[in-house]
Amino acid sequence: MQLRRHVLTLWSAGAVAMALPAVGCTPQPTAGAPGATAFNATDSAWILLMIPMAERARQLTELAPSRTADPALATFAADTGSALRADLRRLRAVLRLSGVPDTRPHEGHDMPGMVSLGTLQKAAGADGQAFDRILTDALRAHFTQSRKLCAGERSRGRADPAKELAASLAKSTAARTSRLDRVRAARSLP
Repeated sequence: MQLRRHVLTLWSAGAVAMALPAVGCTPQPTAGAPGATAFNATDSAWILLMIPMAERARQLTELAPSRTADPALATFAADTGSALRADLRRLRAVLRLSGVPDTRPHEGHDMPGMVSLGTLQKAAGADGQAFDRILTDALRAHFTQSRKLCAGERSRGRADPAKELAASLAKSTAARTSRLDRVRAARSLP
């Protein structure tokens, strides 16, 4: 329990570089990997955190077509799912550039902004407004935390490919947040 509390504390944008060592994960660039020396611990930690966050959010969006009765929210979820799939491809490409293996150090973790396995289970058992509330709350939390993590990468990362991707993801996530807020306001969702 104490380790979990410590990991949650480290989840803030200012501590991305320390997050992996705190849970016993120390990604090191692979010797001889192209561009590996340009990546620091913050770059590696950021990528390895963003991948599972995007995967879980994508899984949630895939439930929307069969669970929501709101066409605007279904469209938003479909668009967000497509964007998350593209984000995942880009994150994995930058991870390959880093030379750090995808050891999935955060598999099974539930951290701020990450759609939890419990949330996925609740969402799979809900429909209509109950599902819509779960979806919108979880996506808003995901977008908020993603932007914080991207800000941490941009200020403390070293590798240009990772920092550029963080800037791009922060911009697109801000746009998705605004769109989500408009959908919520139009449907009077809390």
